[in-house]
Amino acid sequence: MAALLSPSLSIPPHNKVNPISVGTIAATTPSSRNFQPIVRNGRSLGYHQMTKAKMSVEADVKVSISVEPVDETTDYGVVSMHHVGILCENLERSLDFYQNVLGLKINEARPEDKLPYRGAWLWVGSEMIHLMELPNPDPLTGRPAHGGRDRHTCIAIRDVSKLKEILDKAGIPYTLSRSGRPAIFTRDPDANALEFTQVDS
Repeated sequence: MAALLSPSLSIPPHNKVNPISVGTIAATTPSSRNFQPIVRNGRSLGYHQMTKAKMSVEADVKVSISVEPVDETTDYGVVSMHHVGILCENLERSLDFYQNVLGLKINEARPEDKLPYRGAWLWVGSEMIHLMELPNPDPLTGRPAHGGRDRHTCIAIRDVSKLKEILDKAGIPYTLSRSGRPAIFTRDPDANALEFTQVDS
């Protein structure tokens, strides 16, 4: 692949006379239909991604990009995380925290009367948190002081320092990442640990 992206590339024609000098190559974006299985001795070893690269001499070249092997016996099409379920003792108290402190918005399209308990769905980017007013089997005391050492939900954000100001203003305790990376840990009113990690936009 590195050779294909170099400034100059020589491709000998079929008769091996006068090699063609090729300049910049612009590769088209591959689609999922361009994956071809790698099969050896009757066993699937993964996939090659095939795409076309167009050269200045208007010749099409097939480019093979190796991707991680896929075990077809366990590949059931994971797309993304859809939602995280968080237990709460009092829905209104939790909504006050998640909406008014963290600024999350309710997904009005999700029905709240279809389940035998109270709850709410909150948007976190394109995924959601499902607050469920149910008894929490976890102890509320004796939890680790640092949420990174406990079960936690991690939310990607753009500005940890801004969230730190918000939590300080609300009087909500937190700890910073022990590794030194830009991340902050806090707990909701039911002691559920939350991590907020800063990512590039």
